[in-house]
Amino acid sequence: MKLLRMIANLGYGSRRDVLQLFGEGRVTDAAGERLYADDRIEHAQVRIDGEPLDPASGLVLLMHKPLGVTCSRKDAGRLVYDLLPPRWRRREPALSTVGRLDRDTSGLLLITDDGALLHRIISPKASVSKVYEATLARDLGDDEAALFASGTLMLESETTPLAPARLEALSPRRARLTVTEGRYHQVRRMFAATGNHVEALERVAIGQLTLGDLAPGEWRVLDAAAVAQVFETPA
Repeated sequence: MKLLRMIANLGYGSRRDVLQLFGEGRVTDAAGERLYADDRIEHAQVRIDGEPLDPASGLVLLMHKPLGVTCSRKDAGRLVYDLLPPRWRRREPALSTVGRLDRDTSGLLLITDDGALLHRIISPKASVSKVYEATLARDLGDDEAALFASGTLMLESETTPLAPARLEALSPRRARLTVTEGRYHQVRRMFAATGNHVEALERVAIGQLTLGDLAPGEWRVLDAAAVAQVFETPA
């Protein structure tokens, strides 16, 4: 790929904007030698104003989504994309969230421009595990764990029972739930089916991948080893 297109695809501006960067001599290699629009060079060797380029396509981000932020591109209010560098909104291919967390759910969110990876993670055939911690309005009963694990629970307005899920009580009103599906508001609806109400919900893991020490609103780029953890079964 010619350097002009590479830089434009990363969101640094229109072709005209990027041509201006070249004209001003602001695009160089790692040694400081001036580069030109038609050059072909490894991504890692390019500098703009002396700084390395933004990550190449195939980018996978781990974000600690805070409360009050939505995963949509169009909703009113604060969006997860607002937490990223502004020019990343112009990247091609575009960044997309891997599934969604609703406005009132916090925790682990993946964002990528790799469409094949996105579909691999969310495909029902993959059965990728998602782990949530829920704070409940009333104490857990004695039968939720068996019901969730049975593979017979039917959510309201649906015709297919849920796949078996694992429930672990953390305290009388806190629970960790591991599911392998991604139905609409699934965790909240599962507890609603038992007569309970989720007051707070956080996703803490996908597969073996966890948030680590990321604070709400923070994010980091994942390497291949970290991405592979998504497909590993949690302990």
